Amino acid sequence: MKKYAIMMAGGSGSRMGATVPKQFLLLQGKPVIQHSLESFLQAFPDIHFIAVLPAAYLREGTDLLQKMNLGAPLEIITGGDTRFQSVKRGLELVRGDAIIFVHDAVRCLVTPDLIGRCYDQALVKGNAIPAIEVKDSVRLVRDGKTEVLDRAQLRIIQTPQTFRSEILLPAFLQEYRHSFTDEATVVESAGHPVFLIQGEERNIKITMPIDILFAEKILEHDPLGSQENNIPPHFTAT
Repeated sequence: MKKYAIMMAGGSGSRMGATVPKQFLLLQGKPVIQHSLESFLQAFPDIHFIAVLPAAYLREGTDLLQKMNLGAPLEIITGGDTRFQSVKRGLELVRGDAIIFVHDAVRCLVTPDLIGRCYDQALVKGNAIPAIEVKDSVRLVRDGKTEVLDRAQLRIIQTPQTFRSEILLPAFLQEYRHSFTDEATVVESAGHPVFLIQGEERNIKITMPIDILFAEKILEHDPLGSQENNIPPHFTAT
């Protein structure tokens, strides 16, 4: 089956405080986005990439991506005003039945193992949404009061959110809603159940300067994510 990876790289990275978007900052001598791309290539050499770039950085970003010589099909588009619109633009380039990964390019420590597991589950169940357990105490703030939540019932959602094309493409024909925070919420709104899969602790999102430091250390000590292959037995996908 065809495989598409829509790489969401349209952010400006204002919180990073850098002169270039965070997805193009260097991490161990390579742009952050390149680490993500190479993980997908390791998982599936026949992957087809669709990169969603910020309009203000389209020319520079395109030049940088083309210089990587990935050896895989790569199409480049500009993002929209919302994540929903950006993903929808990427989906317009999908041809035929496929498994579609939607991945935050700045989650550059994602492993081929997680990508492969998402693919396998999406084939069977229609989708796979990586998630990890919440380790901290959590409180809900509402109307000036707070209440504790049971963290055992909460999950932190990651990417790549992975879908069969016959589920994802029709879901994005809906009108945009503010409640659409990710692809899973769009698919769920279209009437499809969402199925979680164990994510990875290392699959962090590069947002702040300290995240680059964390990523450097992780790649230095565990570049292939060897500790991520042991799935906690208590995790139950829904």
